Amino acid sequence: MAPIRMIDIAVNFTDGMFKGIYNGKQHHVSDIATVLSRAWNAGVDRIIVTGGSLEESKEALAIAETDGRLFCTVGVHPTRCKVVAIGECGLDYDRLHFCPPEVQKKYFEKQFELAYATKLPMFLHMRAAAEDFCEIMERNINKFTGGVTHSFTGSAEDRDKLLSFHNMYIGVNGCSLKMAENLDVVRGIPVERMMIETDSPYCEIKSTHAGINFVKSLWPSKKKEKYDKECLVKGRNEPCLVRQVLEVVAGCKGITDIDLFSATLYQNTCRVFFPQDLDAAADALLAGRNESQ
Repeated sequence: MAPIRMIDIAVNFTDGMFKGIYNGKQHHVSDIATVLSRAWNAGVDRIIVTGGSLEESKEALAIAETDGRLFCTVGVHPTRCKVVAIGECGLDYDRLHFCPPEVQKKYFEKQFELAYATKLPMFLHMRAAAEDFCEIMERNINKFTGGVTHSFTGSAEDRDKLLSFHNMYIGVNGCSLKMAENLDVVRGIPVERMMIETDSPYCEIKSTHAGINFVKSLWPSKKKEKYDKECLVKGRNEPCLVRQVLEVVAGCKGITDIDLFSATLYQNTCRVFFPQDLDAAADALLAGRNESQ
């Protein structure tokens, strides 16, 4: 089988850390180009740059237009082919100091109108809000072609609610893999309904995480105060590390054929965000091989 190819479906390149700014202080030069080079060398084939506001959406689009392998989500009406999804949008009841639930629900509902008008899939966020989230989803299920609920950290019950929507996938990153209980939940996500991501610069897999022993791919790192472009910045996640997410999920699910696993995840992502690139013959082959395992 061809070398491992991965799509990181969530990178926050609009975050100041990729400009060398941490807590308002400049520690090193902007290094997105260096970060991208590491990602491509690690087997990352494409990256979706996310935006959570109007300004971030504009910046995400501008970043995506600098490289043919970068794409983006937007929360406003898309005008360019680089846009592959509506989002990031959803409900987050862990951060009510930013926005109360009723306001969140009102405007989440409106995002489905945009998805319906553009025929684009949705890039979704659900945190401590599964009941309201799924209720709104059910009401609007026919208004969008498909989507992913990214950075999933919910319970087995939350997982099963999401999987009950035929056009919904679940995005997994380091935050999804922290505790043994998280790994149990991830084991129950069918590989054909999963995508992987870093959500960088956040959600790295740490040495304290339950699945750390499954990690095989390592890079040298240095503190931001001793920045070296040949090394990762300690404590800052980046797209090359989506390889570690692949390894931990494969390990916790007992998957030994990581090439096939990565190819399945790649096809899942293309099915939703890059349907023009979906190889129907390879898709059928993968489906058959997965059923035989």
